[in-house]
Amino acid sequence: MENGTHPSPSGAQWTIAADGHEAVVVEVGGGLRTYRHDGIDYLDGYAADELAPGSAGHVLAPWPNRIRDGVYTFGDRSFQLDLTEPARHNAIHGLVNWVRWQLVEQSPESVTIGYELPPSPGYPWALRLRSRWSVGTDGLRAEHEVTNLSGEPAPFGFSVHPYLQLPKVGVDELTMRVPGRTRVLLDNRLLPVAATEVAGTEYDFTAPRAIGDLVLDVAFGDVVRDDDGGSAVTLAAPDGSVAVHVWADREFGWWQVFTGDTLTGERHRRSVAVEPMTCPADAFRSGRDLITLAPGETWRGSWGIRPGA
Repeated sequence: MENGTHPSPSGAQWTIAADGHEAVVVEVGGGLRTYRHDGIDYLDGYAADELAPGSAGHVLAPWPNRIRDGVYTFGDRSFQLDLTEPARHNAIHGLVNWVRWQLVEQSPESVTIGYELPPSPGYPWALRLRSRWSVGTDGLRAEHEVTNLSGEPAPFGFSVHPYLQLPKVGVDELTMRVPGRTRVLLDNRLLPVAATEVAGTEYDFTAPRAIGDLVLDVAFGDVVRDDDGGSAVTLAAPDGSVAVHVWADREFGWWQVFTGDTLTGERHRRSVAVEPMTCPADAFRSGRDLITLAPGETWRGSWGIRPGA
């Protein structure tokens, strides 16, 4: 946990390793700081003495992305969330990405951490979150569960925010496949205004193609499902010699893809954030794929990273 005489900004560091795969999970944000296989870093993470940039590796709950003005109605009540993106007057990325998660269980190849979210004026429901991170022959796997501890139904959405990279391949050269047949159209505050089909446009990545100079901070929906109900996004080198797959189970019906254009310095367009989401932005207001957790109900979802051509 310590870096010299100063605590790490990301808190305790839990390293898991097996079969040539290694990852570091952190206390602050309960997320993923590094992931590598056979010495190759597939995650564009951050240093132990660095504040997580651009929500890198964070868990986003109980909502992903943005809520317009931080205002929403659930049932017959209206709520005001803190505006955590004040420049755009939005509430962004949930309530747990900067809290300290606690160690629940640990082994050489896995770690389980948890956090109990207390009720607050803007979100007056108590949730228990658990994340089990593990590595093995198939790569990295994350298994999440969230339980409503309140005595009334709670609105809920979930995502994670990993940035993926390939060695010596810039964003412009990456070949990408995203199994989304629609994309969300955004206003100047990056909030949804409509959805449109991607077929025949520069946003159609249903077949692999180069990203080029396209600027992406886009949610893709109407996902093409695999036989098991899940889906996956693939990033590959131009010659196909190396690739990385981000997969998610049937609980995740949306993929957010962000090419890092607003990040500064070396991180600018260095990697691609590939975020499996249960719902699009502003779902607390639109109701689009919003999950309602009954009292005592537990939501479970899994996703992971698999290197390989």
